[in-house]
Amino acid sequence: MIRVFVADSHPIIFKGIKAVFRDSTEISIEGKGVHYTELVHFLKTKKADVVLLELALIGFEGIHILEKLKEKYTKVKFLVFSSLQEEMYAVSALKAGASGYLSKTNSLSHLREAILKVSSGGVYITNELATIIAFNESNQNPRAVLDKLSAREIQVLRLVAKGIRNKEIAATLQISDKTVSTYRARLMKKIGAKNLVELIEKTQHIDLDLY
Repeated sequence: MIRVFVADSHPIIFKGIKAVFRDSTEISIEGKGVHYTELVHFLKTKKADVVLLELALIGFEGIHILEKLKEKYTKVKFLVFSSLQEEMYAVSALKAGASGYLSKTNSLSHLREAILKVSSGGVYITNELATIIAFNESNQNPRAVLDKLSAREIQVLRLVAKGIRNKEIAATLQISDKTVSTYRARLMKKIGAKNLVELIEKTQHIDLDLY
């Protein structure tokens, strides 16, 4: 039996998922959390094979948090089940450690398929998402470039976009001022920006706080 924890800020989502899998012989919904702290508490005290994670979960400070969760709970599979657009956040979530990404606009039959696949060690994305990823890879738009950034580069970009100075960024990320400058130069090159203003303009349509 696959043990699943639902981390979602909307109780109605949990109720719906619980109802769907009530008589399942494959999947058992073990619990829910409407806040990030509840997810962490569950993982510390109980066992889950798969976590259904809404990226907009209360208290979840960004996709980069996934990396920390995966480092600590290596056996748990994180399946993002989110209302956020796949084309905007899926690649970054997968790079951060998610085993799959499923939009809530998909049918619940996809959810069962996704849980079974990630629990067996696979990676789940829909055919539509695969098409989007392939399109982005072949087109040098800012979104496609952003998907190629490392988690640390996205962290630096998020802080730079807020107008935070190098010294403060260095203190926040516990790196040197010189390293921050290196990251900024690398970001401008990868995103194709000639200066800081252009760098921010090219990424302003993306909610960087979720990274």
